[in-house]
Amino acid sequence: MAERHGLAVHMVSNAWMRIADSPLINRVVVEEGPDVADDWIAAQIGSGDIAVTADIPLAARCIKAGAKVIGPTGKPFTESSIGMALAVRELMADLRETGQVHSTNSAFTRQDRSRFLQALEQAIQDVRRAR
Repeated sequence: MAERHGLAVHMVSNAWMRIADSPLINRVVVEEGPDVADDWIAAQIGSGDIAVTADIPLAARCIKAGAKVIGPTGKPFTESSIGMALAVRELMADLRETGQVHSTNSAFTRQDRSRFLQALEQAIQDVRRAR
């Protein structure tokens, strides 16, 4: 999708990742440590950018910086939904700590991929219209 739209992509991690070679993809490897990659993303992202993340606190930081944010399954995070997402995340963490809930992530489905691609296309179009 980056090639089709001519968009730069930054893949940020604290370790080398195997990713496709493309002049549009910028591999950013930051120091190891808690939230170092998140801090880099939050410092660089802004209006007109799109973040893809399942990390809800990072999503909140990106939204605050003016970026569009979608999860890997296509779920958009917005100013109106991020507060609830943070609250549910906190509640689930508490429930896991007390042993009341044992959760596992469900498998990434074909429908998730389709929903993600649609959400990403929509985010790209929204950013382009806002320019």
